[in-house]
Amino acid sequence: MSKGAITHAMTVDVEDYYHVAAFAKVIKPSEWDQWPSRVEANTQRLLQVFSDHGITITFFILGWVAERYPQLVRDIQTQGHEIASHGYSHQLIYRQDPQTFRRETEKSKQLLEDITQAPITGYRAASYSITRSSLWALDILAELGFTWDSSIFPTRHDNYGIPGSPEEPYRIITRSGASLIEFPLTTAKVWGQSIPAAGGGYFRQYPYALSRWLFQRASDNQSKPQIFYLHPWEIDPEQPRVPNASWFSNFRHYTNLKRCLPRLERMIQDFPFGTMSKSLGSTRVERELHVTELAQQPLTE
Repeated sequence: MSKGAITHAMTVDVEDYYHVAAFAKVIKPSEWDQWPSRVEANTQRLLQVFSDHGITITFFILGWVAERYPQLVRDIQTQGHEIASHGYSHQLIYRQDPQTFRRETEKSKQLLEDITQAPITGYRAASYSITRSSLWALDILAELGFTWDSSIFPTRHDNYGIPGSPEEPYRIITRSGASLIEFPLTTAKVWGQSIPAAGGGYFRQYPYALSRWLFQRASDNQSKPQIFYLHPWEIDPEQPRVPNASWFSNFRHYTNLKRCLPRLERMIQDFPFGTMSKSLGSTRVERELHVTELAQQPLTE
């Protein structure tokens, strides 16, 4: 297909299968070390895919993973990819207090900066958990030195989302007067509804043709940069099965794991991808919103 002047952002949230919110009720953080880790091998497989296709992307790395596998972080950096923070313990922000969030976010940032010897300026919340009830986290991100964020999903979901929030990159002015660039997760308007089209479980559950169509629609025929995301465990159909999880959690987590990697390669062939920073650099960020406007429902247009 024809490649436009814009670049879409390819992103990977580096976490293991037992970190996910879908299993939070049956696997406690204190039990994570008891499960066999597969994050290194799966991330290395993804690194090979991106190398084969000649693209560099953005890896949002969980601090818990970086602490245990610093060489994996170095391998990602050595291959030219952008590194950003995915927090430390993969907990939903709106279930944390500000002090805990600040402590964990600062710890994760420092871990990554110590390993890479480079500033870490980008952030993505666990399960996109910056919602109307946790907008206070944006002030903390700015105070800690982050300059851009990718945590807000402009859709409705049982665990996340700010319905009606902008669908293109925009600048958020926090309550303290600081600013952050927000690069929201991809949604496509269909019959007036914002349909998620950014990757992950949606990418595995939709037929590939639908994912491609939605992503193309969101990009307005390659004129607006979008975000694609996935996790290393999503290309691993051989991962251990977690007992006692609900049928819905199993559905969300295990559907079409075998199909994810071939679909990812098709996606890379069908759209021009790069890092978050390159993607943001391929567009003009014109809209500015104060965080109090984001808190309104419905959002003021």
